Amino acid sequence: MRFSQVDVFAQDPLRGNPLAVVHDAQGLSDEQLARFANWTNLSETTFLLPPTDPAADYRVRIFTVSEELPFAGHPTLGSARAWLSAGGQPHTPGEVVQECGAGLVRVRYDGDHLAFAAPGFLRSGEVSESELRQIVAALRIRPDQVRHAQWIDNGPGWVGVVLDSAAEVLALEPDYTAFEGLDVGVIGAHGLGGPADYEVRAFVPGLGVTEDPVTGSLNAGFGVWLIRTGLAPDRFTVRQGTALGRAGDVELYVADGQVWVSGRAQVLISGELTL
Repeated sequence: MRFSQVDVFAQDPLRGNPLAVVHDAQGLSDEQLARFANWTNLSETTFLLPPTDPAADYRVRIFTVSEELPFAGHPTLGSARAWLSAGGQPHTPGEVVQECGAGLVRVRYDGDHLAFAAPGFLRSGEVSESELRQIVAALRIRPDQVRHAQWIDNGPGWVGVVLDSAAEVLALEPDYTAFEGLDVGVIGAHGLGGPADYEVRAFVPGLGVTEDPVTGSLNAGFGVWLIRTGLAPDRFTVRQGTALGRAGDVELYVADGQVWVSGRAQVLISGELTL
């Protein structure tokens, strides 16, 4: 099988979030998919398959090291980039339609720059008082540091938390044992002259990695929530991965009434996989 490894959400190679992509994965068992994803030890691995929906260009299954996800953002952009680089021809020039566990996802592309349409929420609304206490304890912050908190679950199960500043976000030293199944994303605004409008961090100890370098689904959730409630403008940029030595760049914007999540995806490794 053809194999690709893609660096997603970074302007320069090796600064984003890597994704392993297995092409033409039909014939592999669920056990083989899960075992290979665990072996890569990346936050996600995807497997490209023929679509079952005639509107889709391909179907993808998305695995972390420990479980399968119905949707994830950096795997969406990375899979689309790998599929196109391998010669994939979409039904509509300039736009790929991906079939995944969450349904159909549109991906626009122009060279290495891609953008996916943010999906709707599986769960939204305010977090409970007990959940907020747990989050505050896990983040090791004071309750008054939380400006807003909401469920923004578009597949991976995110809770979004807004702090006052990017400096507060970067200063976090979480207690990972205290999350107890919650996947928490935190956002805070940079001042003038910062690398982006906001800084984001994603804490996912339940998925086999404590912190995700750059996270499309989380940023999609933040985009939909913050833009639609007026907490953020219709177009803003995010830097993620700073605390891990990365430099992920994500742009959120509204076009045609839809929130889009944009970033660069570069194929850095191409080869063959034998299982």
